Amino acid sequence: MKLLTTLLLISFCWAAAAVEKTELDRRARKMLAKFDSLQSKPDKRIPPEVLRKAQGIVLLDRTKAGFIFAYQGGSGIAMVKDKKGKWSALAFMKADEASLGFQIGGQQSFFVILLMNEQSAKSLIADAAFEFGGEARGTAGSASAGEQGMLEDIPRSLLIYDERSGLFGGAAIKGGAIHPDHDANRVYYGAAATMEAILFSSKYKPTEPAATLAEKIQEYSKAR
Repeated sequence: MKLLTTLLLISFCWAAAAVEKTELDRRARKMLAKFDSLQSKPDKRIPPEVLRKAQGIVLLDRTKAGFIFAYQGGSGIAMVKDKKGKWSALAFMKADEASLGFQIGGQQSFFVILLMNEQSAKSLIADAAFEFGGEARGTAGSASAGEQGMLEDIPRSLLIYDERSGLFGGAAIKGGAIHPDHDANRVYYGAAATMEAILFSSKYKPTEPAATLAEKIQEYSKAR
């Protein structure tokens, strides 16, 4: 009887883990759909030459409710590109509520953050918060309008696009930070997977959502 109970508990834990991983895949696919939506809008999409130069990408979605891993701030996925141009497995991220700003007429809900050099991409592996500082806002397609904080100091290391207005178009990430989502990464890869192991050490193979995002980046990097 005791053995049967133990086996049932193990089976229940395995089933719970499977459900959680399925939910994380669903979350990633939802962000891919929003990336597609942004790229389908000629006045808002990220230019091909910018995507080609990006060394890392973060898709960040504001989340108000959801399954076990849902945040009042936001959740996201990140990938980086190696020197051969190959994209890594995806790592899960989270953002504090305070780090996601507001847009006139409504609350911003989806960002694409491009890391334009190796130094900014490496910042993703730190356990400390990935700080943005200041605000990024202005008119669509104008990277120079209203740049402040770190974006003003190192304008080419970090570019932020949003689904409503394009480059810096009303986006605001105030005093904000994005953190590694260690809980989600552990569930997704079945181990205490570090950001270094996921993004830079090739320890984990890209899953289907990661492969799909890499294909989309390659597709949208082609001249139109």
